[in-house]
Amino acid sequence: MYDISTRKRALALVAQGRSLNSVSRETGISRAAIRSWQDRLEPLPRMAPPDPGPPSDDCAYAYLLGLHLGDGCISPHPRSGYYLRIACADAWPGLMQQCRETITKVRPGIGVYTLQRQGCATVTSYSPHWPRLFPQHGPGKKHERLIVLDPWQQDIVDAHPWEFIRGLIHSDGCRITNWTEKVIAGERKRYEYPRCFFTNVSEDIRRLYTDTLDKLGIEWTQCTRSGNAFNISVARKASVALMDAHVGPKR
Repeated sequence: MYDISTRKRALALVAQGRSLNSVSRETGISRAAIRSWQDRLEPLPRMAPPDPGPPSDDCAYAYLLGLHLGDGCISPHPRSGYYLRIACADAWPGLMQQCRETITKVRPGIGVYTLQRQGCATVTSYSPHWPRLFPQHGPGKKHERLIVLDPWQQDIVDAHPWEFIRGLIHSDGCRITNWTEKVIAGERKRYEYPRCFFTNVSEDIRRLYTDTLDKLGIEWTQCTRSGNAFNISVARKASVALMDAHVGPKR
């Protein structure tokens, strides 16, 4: 037997658009029990909540936009509304928490939960209005369709360029230490230097990244794989220092 508060909590999670599986895993209550509680409720007409309008926090939105373009997607709910999903590797638990906090800054009061999968977790939030905030949403893979920011999105990126870069790097980027050897005065010496990479198959998303780097005065080069554009590299010492100062490491 479950008390009233436990039942209300489980049903509230379902009302956010959560699946019975995810609510069952989080609460420990069987799907059958939750379904039976739903069946006892008097059905109410479905009414979409009003569109809350622009993002509540432009700085947070610039970061979330970068995460979404890198490792995010929007998928329709089976009945109505949409899920925003951001994939985060298990190696970066701090990134998962930051993603959750960022979503609630963009849409205060909205439900956010994490679905664990093998090797990664998906930070997920339900709303009927996600496509309005991310009009790049569409069928198919991002690299197979046009990705262009709306003017209002570009205004936010122009106002908060480093947050946008942070989101892209935290989703599809990394910082590594490269090394090379040179022969000086007959002696072979090894040199190490840091380098930042951004990897994305979409030419449009890579261009959004490099256009923003240009505005920030960051020097970059494009690397290829099997003759195809693939990576954007930042290796100049001054540019890497700026990236370290404003982007920081994944955690």
